[in-house]
Amino acid sequence: MKNAVISGVIIGIVSGIWIYVMHWAGGSTESTHELKPIEYTSGLIPLIGLYFGVRNYRENYLGGAMSFLEGLVEGFKILVVGGIITMAFAIWYINYVAAGTIADFSGYIFGALLLGLLFSLGVSLLLMTKSKNM
Repeated sequence: MKNAVISGVIIGIVSGIWIYVMHWAGGSTESTHELKPIEYTSGLIPLIGLYFGVRNYRENYLGGAMSFLEGLVEGFKILVVGGIITMAFAIWYINYVAAGTIADFSGYIFGALLLGLLFSLGVSLLLMTKSKNM
């Protein structure tokens, strides 16, 4: 669990800072606006964090051998920790910086959830070393 907390905290803090960077760069919390190219880079934060977090888990906690399910569970733990921290930043941002509502931000939240699940599946497939023979 220590690995998930450390990796999740890193993802959460970097994602939280990225929310403010996007505000500074002219991003919007409205769900009806078109995404700017710089906003697509926000998906790299959880992808890179998950990759290094799950890889660290495989190498340092499992001795280099990891099944798909072990990687998937670790990825979900990392995402839960990172998501809680990012949501704290987002709530602060919505209440004190953007003066909006959580409904304005809901499209981003759903997109982040979906991307996180897909990234966790992909990273687990990429880094698994044990396979089940059927």
